[in-house]
Amino acid sequence: MKNKIVQFVIALGLLIGLNILANYYFFRLDLTEEGRYTISPATKSLLENLEDDVTIKVYLTGNDIPAGFKRLENAVKETLDEFKIYGGSHINFRFVDLNSEIKDTKLRNQKILEIAQKGIPPTNVVNSEDGKRTQTLLIPGAIITYQDKEIATLLLKGNKMSSPQEILNQSYEGVEYQLASAIKALTLQEKKKIGFFTNYSSLPEVNQLSMIGALKRFYALYPVDLRNSPTLDGLDAICILKPDQAFSEEDKYKIDQFIMNGGKAVFFIDAVKVDSTAREGNLCTINNLNLDDLLFKYGVRLNHNLIKDAQMCAAIPMDIGNFGDKSNIQLVPWQYFPLINTFGKSPIVKNLDAIYTKYVGSLDTVRAVGIEKTPLLMTSQYTQLLNAPSIMTYNFANKELDASQYKAGVQTIGVLLEGKFESLYKNRILPNDPRAKTFKADGTNSKIIVCSDGDIPVNDFDQKINAPLPLGFDRFSGNTFANRDFVLNTFDYLLDDNGVIAARNKVVTLRPLDKSALQNEREYWQVINLVIPLVILVLIGFLRNYIRKRKFA
Repeated sequence: MKNKIVQFVIALGLLIGLNILANYYFFRLDLTEEGRYTISPATKSLLENLEDDVTIKVYLTGNDIPAGFKRLENAVKETLDEFKIYGGSHINFRFVDLNSEIKDTKLRNQKILEIAQKGIPPTNVVNSEDGKRTQTLLIPGAIITYQDKEIATLLLKGNKMSSPQEILNQSYEGVEYQLASAIKALTLQEKKKIGFFTNYSSLPEVNQLSMIGALKRFYALYPVDLRNSPTLDGLDAICILKPDQAFSEEDKYKIDQFIMNGGKAVFFIDAVKVDSTAREGNLCTINNLNLDDLLFKYGVRLNHNLIKDAQMCAAIPMDIGNFGDKSNIQLVPWQYFPLINTFGKSPIVKNLDAIYTKYVGSLDTVRAVGIEKTPLLMTSQYTQLLNAPSIMTYNFANKELDASQYKAGVQTIGVLLEGKFESLYKNRILPNDPRAKTFKADGTNSKIIVCSDGDIPVNDFDQKINAPLPLGFDRFSGNTFANRDFVLNTFDYLLDDNGVIAARNKVVTLRPLDKSALQNEREYWQVINLVIPLVILVLIGFLRNYIRKRKFA
């Protein structure tokens, strides 16, 4: 009896001691295979350093929400619970069901429209269960408020060419990043500076408005007169956007030294320019920008060609012949506008939707010591290359596709370069050169992204309504592609010192049930799940009784 009391006292003391330690030392254990409940270190740091309250209203909820979206809702709640642990009293969230909170249909529709205008369009979901079809209007997003600022973030994001289950799973994987990046944008004390060159490009400003509008929420944007700027000091990144004039050696030297000193750079470049010449086709010629040697030194070669993608391409209206006495204009696949839906292994492009491109060329990586190269954007395997200069004819659009002619394979059009770059001007600057005092032959760690299409960050302009169209919007199909997300992810990866974008690497494995087996063997598994646990309990009871009889006989 005395031993039992001692054991009880010891156990009680250990329990009390553990509780006291738990108040001083916090820890959590994630036992899932993918670490789905583990928050990235960058997100933890962001939340722990909040100086004011963050309020999050999640509209993805409801009583009749389909099962797949319920899983996404639970993922959002679990993530916010984790945020609350690290952000403490500064994180406040609630789920808002508009159907239950706003009974008046007119007022509810007005609220839905207001939320849609902020950037969260409603999603109409058709659900089939037990032979019944039901429609549910969902608002798959959240509005995050910090002080006097707010951001609407869309939580339903994924590659639209995937199955609905896969899209929901991709959205599940991206919940932490979507919420954390919005909080980061709201709480920024000082924005990183991005320079855009006003020289060397004749791209109208109206075709840059969508990109500028997306970036200025997160960064400070500066127009830079490269010819009259002695250096690029003070900038964190530069963007070379669709140049159409050759860079001078002096300006190319400024770009080189900016990168040598750790500056980041993004190149959206057309190696080939396309000009309308006649009814029969367009003329494509080499776009001489005097950047080939610079990029080659860093590890990339832009090829002077155009890619025709037979499997993934956008459609444009074309006159395919007369219909009676009128022109017969129809949407025809235009293989010179590839839709990029093959991506490399990088958080920049993980779970990204397809990207809309126009007249894109291929690029190759070449040897550059110490530089890590990651392909980002690739075409389908059914491609054909048209070398410049040449005529792009229209008549192929009316012909039946001959797959045997598209054997060029997968072509890379976007690549990420990371490491310590070597200057193009190494061993070329003489000691008596005035630039020798500040010249850097070997660079510090930096990052460069090169895309062989200058149109990726360019928006169209609607003359009828006198307004820019969304970035990545295809006016003929009415689809909006992921060009905006790609541009944002690109600069986020280059300039995110905290590493919040690493949250995009989260993987949640989809483990679907075998629907055929579920349908055919439903009753069998129901019996197994009901009977087997009862049998086990009975056996344990008999075994326990048998042991007790032997022990106390």
